[in-house]
Amino acid sequence: MTEVTRTDDSFHVFDTTLRDGAQREGINLTVADKLAIARHLDEFGVGFIEGGWPGANPRDTEFFARAAVELELEHARLVAFGATRRAGGKAAEDPQLAALVNSGAPVITLVAKAHDRHVELALRTTLDENLEMVRDSVEFLRSQGRRVFIDCEHFFDGYRANPEYAVSVVRTAHEAGADVVVLCDTNGGMLPGGVREIVADVLARTGARLGIHAQDDTGCAVANTLAAVDAGATHVQCTANGYGERVGNANLFPVVGALEIKYDRRVLPAGRLAEMTRISHAIAELVNLTPSTHQPYVGFSAFAHKAGLHASAIKVDPDLYQHIDPERVGNTMRMLVSDMAGRASVELKGKELGYDLSSDRDLAGRVVAKVKEQENLGYTYESADASFELLLRDEVRGSRDRFYTLESWRTISEQGPKGFTGNEATVKLWAKGERRIATGEGNGPVNALDQALRAALEGIYPPLAAFELVDYKVRILEGQHGTGSKTRVLIESTDGAVTWSTVGVADNVVAASWLALEDAYTYGLIRAGLEPTE
Repeated sequence: MTEVTRTDDSFHVFDTTLRDGAQREGINLTVADKLAIARHLDEFGVGFIEGGWPGANPRDTEFFARAAVELELEHARLVAFGATRRAGGKAAEDPQLAALVNSGAPVITLVAKAHDRHVELALRTTLDENLEMVRDSVEFLRSQGRRVFIDCEHFFDGYRANPEYAVSVVRTAHEAGADVVVLCDTNGGMLPGGVREIVADVLARTGARLGIHAQDDTGCAVANTLAAVDAGATHVQCTANGYGERVGNANLFPVVGALEIKYDRRVLPAGRLAEMTRISHAIAELVNLTPSTHQPYVGFSAFAHKAGLHASAIKVDPDLYQHIDPERVGNTMRMLVSDMAGRASVELKGKELGYDLSSDRDLAGRVVAKVKEQENLGYTYESADASFELLLRDEVRGSRDRFYTLESWRTISEQGPKGFTGNEATVKLWAKGERRIATGEGNGPVNALDQALRAALEGIYPPLAAFELVDYKVRILEGQHGTGSKTRVLIESTDGAVTWSTVGVADNVVAASWLALEDAYTYGLIRAGLEPTE
């Protein structure tokens, strides 16, 4: 590992995605995953990356061994996590502490009990011995040239039960040489006012450098973290996208966004804040979880505007309905077109897609009317930008873009005496003056239709070979009845470079899927630079 540049040590952004975040249900990181996430976090510019517990977890032991060879950190320091020595032993002889030293990590975080009942019931030792465990462990690691942070587990609950003892743990760690003593809301039950009051009291009574580790069980982890900063904490522990046990931890990205933008505190290297959205989504992909579309700052919907009233104001000044310029965090403003849309919404969405509608009020009015008409039938364009752009092109050109003329399509689902046997679809169409008939088989009628349409057109339009359907959603529309309900289908497609979404609505799922497929193929071919032929 090499060190090139470091952020100011007066304030720490400490990430524990690889340790505490990995405890989230549904996350199971390989060593390769952990190395890749660490690189993203370092690129973002966090000061510390907690890699795991070497010696207690074979995967974490391997991570630190590989990190020493494979991981070159430009901004962050790698941190190993462990616990204070065992009761009744000596730190210099403790195998877990030896494993932390052998990990090669320059910084060690030790978890220590700060709640008297946990000391007596979980550690089964005395309160005085627990203090000696803290002192001995910190002094030993310091003698080995390591920087030491202490995580005071269950601190806030312990403070409420026995404030003198909880504070004594902080004081002991500080006097033994711990660089930072972190107050942990392990159960996540605190509220901002209480955090602010307790942090201020501990700071005044100990003079220690304090940090905050907040779980999100009350939905206040980010607020509690910022409350601790208000009270004097200069070290914040977070996880990417708020991953963590139960409902999660303080989310790294809103915390950093608030510190950089709202507090005007430089906690990242210059220029890295604009990477926030990309880093958030990249880590979500690595842990194999869909990025939260409504996450503050970095969510796909964080700067999306739907109401016509908002759009009218945004047309005058985007800051009227946005707390920051989304480009500061690498995000973008989006206009959602729906039955709430007015002319301003359509003009702004048109501009976003490259169409200037501001000089043609009649055209904008027709688009608004068409959107409202279609959404009354069950369409939704806020999640189907490609279908909206085709609608807009229709109104601009006065006709529908077509690369073929459909004659008919049909699907067959076969069921034999031994059960289901397969799906087949046939498509008949005209393209460039040629009648084409093609059949496709698939694992469902929609997949079979997709294969048939592709087979009919690929020889005429070669770019289709790169198209792929990557997501498919079906919704039975409210207000309808049983098997006779209207169905809305959303399809997401890609050409390997970008993705686009289309929508179809019909009385049955296959017909709705066909309409969404038609839009997907049409939009993709236009994107590929082809001109409609029909």
